[in-house]
Amino acid sequence: MRKFLKITLRVILGFIAFIALYLLCAFGLSAISVPAESFTSADVDIYIMTNGVHTDIVVPVKNDQADWTREVKFENTVGKDTTARYVGFGWGDKGFYLNTPTWAELKFSVAFKAATGLSTSAIHATYHKEVAESSSCKKIAISKEQYGRLIAYINKSFKSDTAGHIIPIKTTANYGDSDAFYEANRRYNLFYTCNTWANNALKACGQKACLWTPMDKPIFDKYK
Repeated sequence: MRKFLKITLRVILGFIAFIALYLLCAFGLSAISVPAESFTSADVDIYIMTNGVHTDIVVPVKNDQADWTREVKFENTVGKDTTARYVGFGWGDKGFYLNTPTWAELKFSVAFKAATGLSTSAIHATYHKEVAESSSCKKIAISKEQYGRLIAYINKSFKSDTAGHIIPIKTTANYGDSDAFYEANRRYNLFYTCNTWANNALKACGQKACLWTPMDKPIFDKYK
């Protein structure tokens, strides 16, 4: 019994130490800024948008560099409205996206799989007719060359079929009439979250970002 108690105590202390180290890294590395590239033109307006927990990267639906509707089709949404001017992309845990409509409905099994990388991932694409700047939505003007890098980053995050087309997820778990889900690459975990993905998207196109962050607030703190 004494040996069992010692092992149990060590496991508990190890878990507490891990959580403390994780939080220290999360707040410490989030505070370290990666600067934006200098001397670039302002050709394309993109946005970062948060719902208070999760960051989306919002880009034009169509310009001379990319027409997202060729793969991220309007017809995959419930409303099938073709008048949107912007599309937001968020990457995250597939189980969380599809099985957790509200925080109150979060199940331990979903959270455990997401935290440990046992689940698969998805991209949530949301169409917007207009995008207005606010405390939860910031506009960033980037060059065409930088946007090209962002396009490549987002495209690489989608999982494709053998014909090279992205894979829609057939579900009724849509958040509204203007969104859809798609299969994605990589696995969500404590060290690579939805906000880590968005932060890396900003790095990919040469914009201000955190050295590393699992949270949304440190990203938006860079754009106050």
